[in-house]
Amino acid sequence: MAGRPGGGAGRPPLAERRREATRMEIADEAVRLFVARGVAGTTAEDIASAAGVSTRTLWRYFHSKEECVRPLLTAGLDQLTERLRDHWRGNCSLSRAISAMDDPGVVVAQHLVTLRDLVRLSRDEPGVRAVWLETHFDAENVLAGLIAEATDRSEDDLEVRLEAGMINTTLRIAVEHWASQPHEPTGPPLGATLGHALRVITRFFETDASTARAGTG
Repeated sequence: MAGRPGGGAGRPPLAERRREATRMEIADEAVRLFVARGVAGTTAEDIASAAGVSTRTLWRYFHSKEECVRPLLTAGLDQLTERLRDHWRGNCSLSRAISAMDDPGVVVAQHLVTLRDLVRLSRDEPGVRAVWLETHFDAENVLAGLIAEATDRSEDDLEVRLEAGMINTTLRIAVEHWASQPHEPTGPPLGATLGHALRVITRFFETDASTARAGTG
């Protein structure tokens, strides 16, 4: 979730892209097996075999079988964070950053069905739910760092933590809501759901900004 130096600009080296592709393949197979057999009925060896890698390789990338799903979660959060980063660095308005949410990005778009299955699994599988919540815990720290850097405040500032927490929680609830709906095309697209959710909470930011301007007028 932390991203690459320089705000994630540039294409990562080939070796890194291959590692990311392998991790994502493992994640896809882990979710598929978890849905079919349950987490308890799936072993790390099962996941490695389905992904076409050795169990040793799997353990090099992940600490537990539940951890295998993390790349699906971090890929989407990384893309969302980069879009919001543009706003906090002053390169675009918040409304423009939010409108970009309507496009879930290439990486996420390729794995939408698997992501939906994964988020649904998190409701009933404690190990998967722990990974889901831990991923968002890490994301909140990244968001706080971005906000602090852009607004010249400390990451430990209460208002910074609250703003980061509000955005992070909004993203989590929006994805959970999307996953609970019927499959597309009858269900809402992920990007549209995220965009709508973030537009709702911008009212609070706009209200706060208006109050601050009135107090200095």
